Amino acid sequence: MLAWLGFVTAFVVLRALTFVIHAGIGFGDVHVGGVHLHHYVWGILLLMIVGFCSFLEMAGRWRPWLGLAYGIGLALVVDEFALLLELDDVYWQREGRWSVDLALAVIGVGGSLLAIARTTHEDEQHTAGGHSRDG
Repeated sequence: MLAWLGFVTAFVVLRALTFVIHAGIGFGDVHVGGVHLHHYVWGILLLMIVGFCSFLEMAGRWRPWLGLAYGIGLALVVDEFALLLELDDVYWQREGRWSVDLALAVIGVGGSLLAIARTTHEDEQHTAGGHSRDG
C-alpha cells in the first residue's frame, strides 16, 4: 500500500514541480557539471538502492519503508518514460503523454490489485474464523 501511495504522491508532486520549473517560477533544473539530470536518474538510483536493501532485509521491519521508497523511485522513472522511449526531451510535447498514460495505468491497476488483495485477505480471515460470508 505504501508503494502505491508513494507512487501516486510522488507522481503528482513531480508533475507540479516540473510545471513550476517549466513555467520559470522560482526553481530550475538540476545540473551537475553542466549536464541536466532528469529525475528518472534519481528514480533509477532509488530503485537500485531499494532492490539492494531488499536482499539484505530479513526482519521485515523496514519493508514498509522500502515499499514507500520503491513507489517513489518508480514514479521518478515512469514520469519520464516518454523521454526514455523517445530518447529525446519530449516531457511537455504530445509524445510526453506516454508518461502520463503509463502513470495513470500504474495507479489504476495498482489500486485495483490492492483492493482485490485486501478483499481476498479479508475473506480468508473471515472464512478462517469459521464464519461464512453470508452470515
